Amino acid sequence: MSGFIDRTDDDIAAAPAGRKPGQHPRAETRTGTGPQSQPAVRPAATLAVTSAATALALMTYTAPAVTLVDTAADLHTGLSSQAWLLNGTPLGLASLLLVAGSLADDHGRRRVFVGGTLALALTTLLGGLATTTWQFTLARVAQGASSAALLASSLGLIVHAFPTPRGRLHAIGVWGAFVSAGIAVSPLLSGSLPDWGTVPGWRLVYGLLGAATLLAGVVAPRVLAESRSPRGGRPDLLGATAFGAATVALIAALTLGRDGWLRAPVGLLLLAALVFLAVFVVVERRSAAPMIDLTLLRSPAFVASSLGGLVTGLAVIGLFTFLPTVLQRTLGMSPMATAWLFLLWSGLSFGVALQARRLAGRVTPRAQLALGFALHAAGTLTLLGAVDAGSWHRMLPGLILAGIGSGLLNAALPLLAVESVPAARAAMGSGAQQTLRYVGSCAGVALTIAIATSTGTDLAAGTDAAMAVSAGLAILGAVGIAGTRGRGRGRGRK
Repeated sequence: MSGFIDRTDDDIAAAPAGRKPGQHPRAETRTGTGPQSQPAVRPAATLAVTSAATALALMTYTAPAVTLVDTAADLHTGLSSQAWLLNGTPLGLASLLLVAGSLADDHGRRRVFVGGTLALALTTLLGGLATTTWQFTLARVAQGASSAALLASSLGLIVHAFPTPRGRLHAIGVWGAFVSAGIAVSPLLSGSLPDWGTVPGWRLVYGLLGAATLLAGVVAPRVLAESRSPRGGRPDLLGATAFGAATVALIAALTLGRDGWLRAPVGLLLLAALVFLAVFVVVERRSAAPMIDLTLLRSPAFVASSLGGLVTGLAVIGLFTFLPTVLQRTLGMSPMATAWLFLLWSGLSFGVALQARRLAGRVTPRAQLALGFALHAAGTLTLLGAVDAGSWHRMLPGLILAGIGSGLLNAALPLLAVESVPAARAAMGSGAQQTLRYVGSCAGVALTIAIATSTGTDLAAGTDAAMAVSAGLAILGAVGIAGTRGRGRGRGRK
């Protein structure tokens, strides 16, 4: 077996007898005009399209971060319901990433990617037309579900297009950097668009993102080659339903918990989440084609990947999704000023993620994760007191440290996700890690808002408490990652 490529892919299994071992499947791809023809494997084009679409998905995800105040005012959203405006997309992502990854591996990664990209374009445009909180929230959930198909399949396409370890390392590093790029560019776009007549600027953002995503969806079928690793058997619909129900119940409980954790609806939702999760585990153990192979939990690399995704959502995304809103309310900063300030964090994240591939061979992905969490904790602790002091200048050192840490996380997480599973299940591995990332994100946003607003009118003191919790979670994550043992790449080879 050459590199990490799994020889069970249908295009490889059907190879002519004359193909040399390890020869790239593009050498025999049909280029005719018949219904069975498809583009040859084009690594550079594959990386460009998947990275661009990923950046657009992250831009859509983070679009409300700096415009939450204006969006909530336009939709007449109360303070207790504003978490739903932020949590809609991660709810859809967390519910369907595992399903999307499994479907992509079994039924076609290009097919799932293109469908997800076009659906994201449509749901983003619908989000810009929403007139009520629930319409907007439902559109955001649908955006998350569409993004799940796009994100889970994109890494599977990259693994297929780059058959050598060196090439894959470079490609996944670039893809991870574009995750940071989407997070960096979105606030600038959202904050820079003024109102156009009676149309608020935040609605124009969704129109532009929807149009750009539609373009990516139209281009994708022309440059991406199909690949799949079918296992046989029926789709795991029962497992998908059970996991989706568990995720929805958990996130709903965490969001509603802001108004009181001891209320009956919160307790019932948490109980329902546990019941559905237990059903999911039973179904996966008995399924001939499970969404996720539970034996992977014995792999230290898979555990590290999953833990890294969860803590990233809880500690990093949760805090930095709500922090721009805090600055606008306490320091009176405009959306554009907030976007420029947070560009220091997100821009550094992009630059570090793009260069982190140079650490390969010297620093393992798990070591990068541990270091990334440690730097986030240090940066967040440095931010303490800045809001109360009323000075954005006080935030600069902390944003620098946290930005470097975020870059290391965004570079290491996708690499570890595909290395911790057999190459034929790359999309499933990506889906599993990103599922926990966005479950953590939903929980992190709800937790951050709950803590930050727990002191009533003293939002600065509450924000300091939320920062301290974020730093503590990151330290626990660093310790947990450092404590994993075993070869991180062992499951990727055969």
